[in-house]
Amino acid sequence: MAHILVIDDERAIRNSLKEILEYEKHRVSLAANGTEGLELLKKETFDALLLDIKMEGIDGMEVLEQVSKDYPDLPVVMISGHGTVDTAVKAIKMGAFDFIEKPLDLNRLLITLRNAMDKGKLVTETKTLRKKVAAKNRELIGESAPLKLIKAMIEKVAPTDARVLITGQNGTGKEVVARMIHSLSNRADAAFVEVNCAAIPSELIESELFGHMKGSFTGAVKDRAGKFEQADGGTIFLDEIGDMSLSAQAKVLRALQENKITRVGADKDIDVNVRVIAATNKNLEEEIKAGRFREDLYHRLSVILIQVPTLNERVEDIPLLADYFITQICEESGVAKSTIEPDALAELQKINWTGNIRELRNVIERLLILCDKNITAKDVQLYAHPLGSVN
Repeated sequence: MAHILVIDDERAIRNSLKEILEYEKHRVSLAANGTEGLELLKKETFDALLLDIKMEGIDGMEVLEQVSKDYPDLPVVMISGHGTVDTAVKAIKMGAFDFIEKPLDLNRLLITLRNAMDKGKLVTETKTLRKKVAAKNRELIGESAPLKLIKAMIEKVAPTDARVLITGQNGTGKEVVARMIHSLSNRADAAFVEVNCAAIPSELIESELFGHMKGSFTGAVKDRAGKFEQADGGTIFLDEIGDMSLSAQAKVLRALQENKITRVGADKDIDVNVRVIAATNKNLEEEIKAGRFREDLYHRLSVILIQVPTLNERVEDIPLLADYFITQICEESGVAKSTIEPDALAELQKINWTGNIRELRNVIERLLILCDKNITAKDVQLYAHPLGSVN
């Protein structure tokens, strides 16, 4: 049984729709104008909205605009006795599912309403599935004391808008920590925009972060929004921020201080509402002493400081990590899950993991390719550390 809201200023139409929809086993709420309807939307959850266009006070198009902004997953069917093609097109562009003229054709109304609710249900299910899939790739696997401490910190920090600086060696999982913070935050439904500061040439990083105007430099053939604009309302993850140029650092500092950015070649400021999470494998205090990193930016970024441990500092997590990677890789390959013997896990725990979690995953994938369905200690000795990385 669906809950449907009808907003129409004609009592006869409201009552007729209520009678028809209740006969179809739906629950119906009525509103005589846009103001009433918006108030009901704040108080209750609906599966669909039937919305008249011509009404006193707030008209249907204004209500639609508000609904599209505040309840983007709610399917809306517009109804009107004064409709034109232009009005219908405008309504669809604003987010309405369909447009039906009065007098209402009962069969068309019911079919349209059913299709609208089916689409709404599909959108909701797709979002839920995407969240589940994304969450699977945002896990910190392990139960060691250092990892439990980080998980507890993430749970406390995530619901706030505090800036976070994540430090740790390459391959320890700094990006996973950043994505977990975003997924548990109030911004989880908004964008998570990642910028690898080390991979972008210094002369292009300002354009990448803040965007540019057409003609501002050679190759700027059109206006382009930067990563900060793309992340508006969500989170921007500045990975390897220790490799950012001093000039770009100055502009990032301004963005953090004023919540404004300026595109390259533009005079006009753009307001942005972005949570900043940064990460680095460098010792920023040493970088500050060497004059390569701004101390004021460091203090702006490190409201919360999270140090991700190396794999060598959490070897007790290796059995859980190995099982996780075996499951993941076998599922991706569409093959039955392989097993790994306890002695093989013990051998993995002896390795000096200079590449941390990333290196462990590569080793597990190598073992799965080269070994039989059961990974033994001998297999680990043969294939896991060909460069002699055993302690």
